[in-house]
Amino acid sequence: MSYTYDDQNIFAKILRGEIPNKTVIDSEHTLAFEDISPQAPVHVLVIPKGPYVTYDHFAAEATADEIVDFHRVVARVCETFDVRSDTGKGCRFISNAGEHGVQEVPHYHLHIMGGRWLGRMLEKED
Repeated sequence: MSYTYDDQNIFAKILRGEIPNKTVIDSEHTLAFEDISPQAPVHVLVIPKGPYVTYDHFAAEATADEIVDFHRVVARVCETFDVRSDTGKGCRFISNAGEHGVQEVPHYHLHIMGGRWLGRMLEKED
């Protein structure tokens, strides 16, 4: 596989400190921050600090330390916002990839959304 990373995307600029954000968690390999246009009461983006375009790119090429750190940050976000599935009412995790997935920013990111009923994710196309 060959992925082309655009280091001028908005998340790369956030990671470089060129654009401010509302940081939730900043770890060695991962940044979690509040979405600027939230679609639910809880809407946090989690991004790796490495130059990964999509989830499959991250899964294929990230180091074990990056992968573990990323997933531990996801768990901490769920704990912080009380959207864990074992103690709260749960949440939705979304990662869009590529054209058909309607990915808007070419840097892997995971949306964590919760705090209310979110409805069905997709409807069957006729």
